[in-house]
Amino acid sequence: MRFSLIDSCKPQKNKSYIIIANHTSMLDIMLMVLVAKNNPFVFVGKAELAKIPVFGFVYKRTCILVDRKDLKSKKNVYSEAHEKITSELSVCIFPEGGVNDDESAVLDPFKDGAFRLAIEHKLPILPITFYGLKDFFPFVLKKGKPGNVLVKIHEPIATESLSIEDKKDLNAACHDLILRQLTTFRAEQIKEQ
Repeated sequence: MRFSLIDSCKPQKNKSYIIIANHTSMLDIMLMVLVAKNNPFVFVGKAELAKIPVFGFVYKRTCILVDRKDLKSKKNVYSEAHEKITSELSVCIFPEGGVNDDESAVLDPFKDGAFRLAIEHKLPILPITFYGLKDFFPFVLKKGKPGNVLVKIHEPIATESLSIEDKKDLNAACHDLILRQLTTFRAEQIKEQ
């Protein structure tokens, strides 16, 4: 897989962030590892994926696992994330919470977990937009094509002055930022055709 950074900021090396990105492909995780390599991080991911042979073995050792149907599991995410953050790691969350089966969906609503973590730990949010992964490497088998994935790392969004009551506004601001990038990019692609 090839990728190119476009008009991106350079996050401070080895600084902790809550990293978020849109989630549309089976290669989002691998791409995130390549893009954020200067900021060691741990993923928050679905517990079900730990059952996949070979992949699951590595996945459960590198992720904070969450069973979204289990309230206790959801609560444990916060304590495990706190432990990782105090060890100076970043935490990466795909705030859509999964991949939509509707291939025409651009960006699903975000869940609040990433924004709550960022505010509680006074960590900046580092939004990242992945362009084209849905076309090149979708979750649908036998679809996709080779290509160069474009990535934009946005300026970090500070949370030091925010309180937990600001969680919904922070969520909306981040969602709007990534959605605006995706729709602008899609419109530019259509113009070029």
